[in-house]
Amino acid sequence: MSFYNREQKSPARRFLLILGVLGFVCVMTLAGMVIFWDAMLPNFSKMQRIGFGAILVIYGILRFSRLLKKRPDEI
Repeated sequence: MSFYNREQKSPARRFLLILGVLGFVCVMTLAGMVIFWDAMLPNFSKMQRIGFGAILVIYGILRFSRLLKKRPDEI
């Protein structure tokens, strides 16, 4: 297990973390809208909307997991 995230983050890294979290929240909100709001994609069937929403959820989780990773050579 890596403990590189315990040290103090630089202001630039902290700003990018905030932007990444904001992007994650936006993608998850969009996924919820696609899945639950029928008027969002009126020409899609329910299964197509759920599938597209699931793809967005997976994309959001992958982005968030990559956001939390930090290599030792990064600032």
